Amino acid sequence: MSTRAALVAEAATTNAYEELLAQWGDMQAALGFVLHRPREVHDFIPKIHQLDQWLQELVAQDVDATLYLMLQLASTNAVGYSTSHALVCAALCHILGLELGLPRTERDTLVRAAFTMNISITELQDELAERADPINAQQQSAVNRHSARSRALLEQLGVTDALWLDAVASHHSFQQDRAREPLKNLTVRERLVRTLATVDRYAAFISPRKSRTGRSATESMRSLLGHDVSRSDEVGFILVRTIGLCPPGTYVRLDNGDTAIVLRRGESTSFPVVASLMDASGETYSQPGLHHTANGKPRIVNALPGSSVNMGANHHTMVRMGLMACGHL
Repeated sequence: MSTRAALVAEAATTNAYEELLAQWGDMQAALGFVLHRPREVHDFIPKIHQLDQWLQELVAQDVDATLYLMLQLASTNAVGYSTSHALVCAALCHILGLELGLPRTERDTLVRAAFTMNISITELQDELAERADPINAQQQSAVNRHSARSRALLEQLGVTDALWLDAVASHHSFQQDRAREPLKNLTVRERLVRTLATVDRYAAFISPRKSRTGRSATESMRSLLGHDVSRSDEVGFILVRTIGLCPPGTYVRLDNGDTAIVLRRGESTSFPVVASLMDASGETYSQPGLHHTANGKPRIVNALPGSSVNMGANHHTMVRMGLMACGHL
């Protein structure tokens, strides 16, 4: 390829990823309107279907860019918590659904339940995320009842899919004695509820509130699964195998003291591609340093909560660096 052709191709790819970032922002805004004003949305169910199709198209462009943006969205900002949580859960459920080989109808139901499982407390979730004081009794009662109330609201909005409704109603009440059962032994309903519950808890762990900081991705996964991650917890194991203990979008500490951000998964999710942002003294690098941790040095020491890193990464630059590192630019 000539130099001119290479530059044209690079510019086209850059423009495509600028558009991808903008599309994620547009989808978050559209979902936010649907969740905050569901009774004002004309054709609520088709709108959810459209959001699902939009999500699938964006994930299909680049799974690693999706993970990067979703983890950044979830772990660094409490503003618009309910919408960002729903979008993160839906994206992870879609990716997990593909990994699990779920039939299309099950995948569709799982993602639509992820979008809408907290629809009855959208504004309350946003309010609680922005408040540092403890939850009061009235708010706690609303939180305790939100699964059933979300199901009832969805029925009022015209949802008749029994699996969708059951998944929403049961996402906080999956039987713990069934949590270690192989997925093949579960009913379709149990399989969807278990997957949704796992993703919901993981996304909640990493998300910050004013009343607490979000946990690191590694702490979140270990809180979810325990320190001994094994195949006996099939959904959790597949989640780790698919996105990694330090998925794209996660801030990490390297063994040279640098603070870095994970850009893309490597051939093994245990050894991702990272970019150093700050040195051991907290000084910001003028140009992020790119590292393939599979090469041995530097190594990841631990993941960091997004709230502990007092700088914002330029998402376009980070996504583009990841593409270059993997030879896609």
